[in-house]
Amino acid sequence: MGKMWCLYPGALVGIAALAATLGGCGRENAAAPARKSDAAPRQVRVVPAAESRVPRTVSTTGTLVVQDQVVLGAKVTGRLSEITVDLGSPVRKGQAVARIDAIDYRLRVAQAEAALQQARARLGLPADGTSDRIEPERTALVRQAAAVLEEARRTRERAAQLWDRQLISRAEVDTAVSQLAVAEGRYQDAIEEVRNRQAVLAQRRSELELARQQLADTVLVSPIDGAVSQRQASVGEYLSEAAPVLTVVRTHPLRLRLAVPERDVPAVRVGQTVRLTVEGDPTVYGGRVARLSPAISEQNRTLLVEAEVPNERALLRAGSFTKAEIVVAADQAIITVPASAIVTFAGIEKVLTVADGKTVEKRVVTGSRHGDAVEIASGLTAGELVVAQPGNLVGGQPVTAVR
Repeated sequence: MGKMWCLYPGALVGIAALAATLGGCGRENAAAPARKSDAAPRQVRVVPAAESRVPRTVSTTGTLVVQDQVVLGAKVTGRLSEITVDLGSPVRKGQAVARIDAIDYRLRVAQAEAALQQARARLGLPADGTSDRIEPERTALVRQAAAVLEEARRTRERAAQLWDRQLISRAEVDTAVSQLAVAEGRYQDAIEEVRNRQAVLAQRRSELELARQQLADTVLVSPIDGAVSQRQASVGEYLSEAAPVLTVVRTHPLRLRLAVPERDVPAVRVGQTVRLTVEGDPTVYGGRVARLSPAISEQNRTLLVEAEVPNERALLRAGSFTKAEIVVAADQAIITVPASAIVTFAGIEKVLTVADGKTVEKRVVTGSRHGDAVEIASGLTAGELVVAQPGNLVGGQPVTAVR
């Protein structure tokens, strides 16, 4: 038979106590590694959200366009004999830039001058005089008619006297009366003829002025200061009236056309300073708001704003794309933090602050950038401490803040 073990109550109590002791040791040993795995608080540098005063600006993009653009065309027909400028040539107001062969127009001027002299001679005026004023009664034609009229009147008076004395017949009296009526008609006709010749003289004078103007129009002059942006004709080409020859643009000042978002429109005013840059040029150029559109575009909800940008040295070119800032306030208080303090995830911007030894995430809305600092439009108050370089930190991690 096998051996039988008999356990007394006292022995059972001892075994239970031993098991409890061993079980406690096991739990104590299992908890030890967990305490060893707890990370020590990470040391981070914190900086206060600073309050500073900077100009408030509205950032936008735009395009430079010319102030004025003029297409110089031929006012008269003819063959183009000369072009004195080319693409890019600077021109001054009143400068001759092209010429049309003027021989035909000089001949027309000579013809008009001869016709004018003839008209003046018919009125008894000097051929080369400048004044066309004359009294009709002093012309030879009217004086002759006036003399005939006076003679007819005297004849009529004598006939009347002789008729009263019964010395002539009634037929002779009627003849004298008829001759007087004819003389009066001829006198009136002479007055009208002189007036007609005066009108012809005025017409000849206008024809001469027109011929001279056409001769002057054979020379094309620039109406503005600027530069040639396009050449549309060549020497030797026969041009019809209004045919384009050159395009001249005014390059100083230039117009800067900007599209300002609707939310920023209330702050924009005429006269405000504009700062702009163009691609490939680090220079910051200055301008001033000159014009505001009266309506906001329904397509993109922006307002068209025009600024004038000085360009004396022609460093800027029309058509250039620009990045611009409109200074809408000269001195505005803002809150800034270092750019490295901003954490962006899924389009959400945050900063980390420290409270009770742990990091706390705060969602913020950023504004403009000023060097290495970023404006905080909302989410922070001045003086709050933020982690300068959060790296991979997240909210709730234990940290030790140092400044």
